Amino acid sequence: MKRIWVCTVFALLFISACKDKPASKADEQSQGPAAAESVKPMNYVLAGQLPHDINAFTEGLFFHNRQLFEGTGSPAELPQTRSVAGPVDIKTGLIDVKIELDRNKFFGEGVVILKDKLYQLTYKNQLAFIYNAATFKSEGSFKYTSAEGWGLTSDGTNLIMSDGTDKLTFIDPKTYKKTKELNIRANGNPVYYLNELEYVNGYIFANIWMTTQIAKINATTGNVVGVLDLAALQNDAKSKNPKCAEMNGIAFHADSGLLWVTGKLWPHIYQIQCEI
Repeated sequence: MKRIWVCTVFALLFISACKDKPASKADEQSQGPAAAESVKPMNYVLAGQLPHDINAFTEGLFFHNRQLFEGTGSPAELPQTRSVAGPVDIKTGLIDVKIELDRNKFFGEGVVILKDKLYQLTYKNQLAFIYNAATFKSEGSFKYTSAEGWGLTSDGTNLIMSDGTDKLTFIDPKTYKKTKELNIRANGNPVYYLNELEYVNGYIFANIWMTTQIAKINATTGNVVGVLDLAALQNDAKSKNPKCAEMNGIAFHADSGLLWVTGKLWPHIYQIQCEI
């Protein structure tokens, strides 16, 4: 039986800590403040759930050619975790590992496929790895200016990354240069700790780190127009695996119109219906 949970938290958590803004370049654009738009609480329906690997420290989740992909990180204090990426077997929740980073050197972060390349961020190395999306063979890497790499998505033209601040960075996949910074605001206030990202129909859905909230962001203005609070899902996940960490992971299933959401070490991927 489907259950409906109504988002009861209207205001996003505004976290004061923010990284320093990178120095601007002549070929970069910085988007100024946009007129504020009201933030609306978003309702959702739980449509189903699937298994998820409780050893997967989720940092990225997305669909490509109707196949679910996941990327993970590997905290030093959790020796069972690995920094890997690959397609997910939805019957078991296990990742078919196609890419693995040396956990002694790198911490895997956001992943996405754009055209024929798979891109993978790293946490503090200021380095993104590039792979052939069909063979998963390495095709090099590129550096980025953000101090840290967190989430990664694409609007079909640009790579869009988060770095834990209140900004999203647009990157040209041909030159790997920053083309734009988008300031993210809710009711005119900056929203920090933007984490895993998913671009859907002109909006960017973003996990807010260490909360149970997902912000729906206008990808043109940077304004948060809606907020999902998935505390009930996190509570359900923790009731089944008390070692669960924070919610992280958003993938849009185009055929059904559902968002698939999960978290670090969660036992399930939840399929939810909401206003896209």
